[in-house]
Amino acid sequence: MSVQKRFIAGAVCPRCGEMDTVRMYRDDEREHRECVKCGFADSLRLDGRPDPEQIETRVSGERSDKAPAAVADDSPQPIRIMTPTRH
Repeated sequence: MSVQKRFIAGAVCPRCGEMDTVRMYRDDEREHRECVKCGFADSLRLDGRPDPEQIETRVSGERSDKAPAAVADDSPQPIRIMTPTRH
């Protein structure tokens, strides 16, 4: 089955701001739009549900045994400027 891509009359690309460069097409689950000038692309689910933010994995999930994140020390620190020695 070939996908039929159609230009959207009067549509303005959100990235480059050009008019009449955005085309749209659908597959089984999503509606896609893309700009032929700058390459911008995004898609929406046809059922209207939002995309999951991030799938929880063993790396991204919260762990209770994980140590608390280190806090950056933003206090002023003295520095010492050293003069180069000649050999």
